[in-house]
Amino acid sequence: MEWEWSYLFFSAIMLLPAFIFFFSKKKTSKCSYKLPPGPPGLPIFGNMFELGTEPYKKMACLKQKYGPVLWLKVGSSINTMVVQTAQAAAELFKNHDVSFADRPMVDVNLAHNYYQGSMALGRYGSFWRFQKRICTVEMFVHKKISETKAANSAEKGSGIEVTRFVFLASFNMLGNLILSKDLADPDSEEASEFFNAMKGIMEWSGTANVSDIFPLLRRFDLQKLRKKMVRDMGKAMEIASIFLKEREGERKKCEEKGKDFLDVLLEFEGTGKDEPAKLSEHEIKVLIVEMFLAGSETTSSIVEWALTELLRHPEAMDKVKTEISRVVGPNRKFEESDIDNLPYMQAVIKESLRLHPPLPFLIPRETIQDTKFMGYDIPKGTQVLVNAWAIGRDPECWDDPMSFKPKRFLGSKVDVKGQHYELIPFGAGRRMCVGSPLGHRMMHFTLGSLLHEFEWELPDGVFPKSINMDESMGLTARKRDSLKVMPKRLDYISNQQVFESL
Repeated sequence: MEWEWSYLFFSAIMLLPAFIFFFSKKKTSKCSYKLPPGPPGLPIFGNMFELGTEPYKKMACLKQKYGPVLWLKVGSSINTMVVQTAQAAAELFKNHDVSFADRPMVDVNLAHNYYQGSMALGRYGSFWRFQKRICTVEMFVHKKISETKAANSAEKGSGIEVTRFVFLASFNMLGNLILSKDLADPDSEEASEFFNAMKGIMEWSGTANVSDIFPLLRRFDLQKLRKKMVRDMGKAMEIASIFLKEREGERKKCEEKGKDFLDVLLEFEGTGKDEPAKLSEHEIKVLIVEMFLAGSETTSSIVEWALTELLRHPEAMDKVKTEISRVVGPNRKFEESDIDNLPYMQAVIKESLRLHPPLPFLIPRETIQDTKFMGYDIPKGTQVLVNAWAIGRDPECWDDPMSFKPKRFLGSKVDVKGQHYELIPFGAGRRMCVGSPLGHRMMHFTLGSLLHEFEWELPDGVFPKSINMDESMGLTARKRDSLKVMPKRLDYISNQQVFESL
C-alpha cells in the first residue's frame, strides 16, 4: 500500500515532543530477546520509509541479506516479523499455528464493531472457531455457481475494463449464492448503493493509516479514514439489514425457493457449549458483508491477472482455448462441472496465483504469546506477515520463477489448499481463508466462461509485451493500469452478451 508521506511527516512532528520525553525518562535495560535480523530503523519512524509502494518486493530483496525471517519496526510501536520462504512458512503453520493465530486490531475495523463479528479479521477464540465451523460446513453448498442468474446489463463503451467488469460479475454471483438476489440490476437503487458502499470499504481497508502506525494520533483521525469507514460500513450494514427483513418476510409467507447461505445463518440453532443459541442480526450482517468483500475483490483481481498473462503469452492462450473448446464444445455454455476436466486452465489459475497472489502478505497475524520461532524470540503482540509473493517467486522452490509457465503444474500435485507451502495464496493453517473453495470455483468459472464464449484482443496500439505489469497495493495487489480488452467482432457482440455469458 502506498504510504501517505505528508500525513506521516506531520504525525511525526506532532509526536516528537512526546517521544523525546519518553526516551529521556525511559530506563535503559539490556533486552533479553534474540530477535530475527533486519535493517536498522529510524527513531519514531522505524523502517517504514524503506518499504516503498510495493513493500512485499522490497522485503523479498532483503531476504538475500537477512535470511528467511526478517524483523522490522513500522512506526513507533509495530514490531513486525516477515516470513519469506516456504521452509519458514511450513515451520510457522505446522508447529506454531496457534501461537500466531490472532489478528492485529486496526482502526478502521472498529467502525460499527465490525471486528466483533468478522471471521477474517476478528480475534482468535471460541466464537471464531464456531464461525469457521459453520462456514466450512454450510457455506454455499446448496447452489452451483452455474445456476446463478445473469445480469440485465453491462457497462457501455468500446472496450471492457476487466477489473470492474469481473468485479461486477463476481458481486452478482455472490448476491445469488448468498442472498438469491440479483445485485447487478441497474434498476435497483438498493443494489447500487450496496455495491458502492462495498467499494468504499475496500478502499479504506487498503489504505495505510497513520492512526495504526502512531496510536497516539488515533483520536485525531488525520486521514478521515475512520469517518469514511463509519459512513460506508454503516450504509452496507443498513442495506444488509434490509435484505434480512425481506427474507424474514418471505419466510413468514412460506415462499418456497432454494436454500442459500442467508437461510443457513437465519436457521442456525447452537447445540455445542462454544456455540451461541442463535446468531445476532449484527453477526449475520457482518458475515454477509465479509463474504462480498472477500469473494468479489480476490476473484476479479486474479481473473484480470490471468487474462493479462494469457494475452501476453499467445501460446498459452491457444492451449487453454483449445482445451476448453474440446471439453465444452460450441453448442452449450461453460458449466461449473467442466472445471475438473480442464487441467491446463487449472494450471493457468495456479500460475497466476503464484505470480500474483491477491494478498501478497496474506492477512496479517499477531502473536498470542511470547514464542520461540526458528531460534528467535518473538514477543507477544508482534505483527506477523507471510510474504506469499516472495515465496511464489523463490528460485529454491521454482524453476525459472519469474516466468509465466502454466505447464509447470501439469502432472504436479502442488495445489492451493494450504498443504504445499511454496504456493499459499489463500494462506494455511487455522486462519486460512475459509472461502477459498468458493473463490477457487468462481475464478475458474469466470475465466472459463470468458474464454469459451469470446475471442479477446487488445485495443489498437497496445501490444502484448507492452502491457504495464506494475502493481498497485490496496486491499489486494491489482494491476496499476486496469486491463482493457475487446471481444473480436465487437460490431455485433455487445458487452451485454459478454456479461450474460458469466
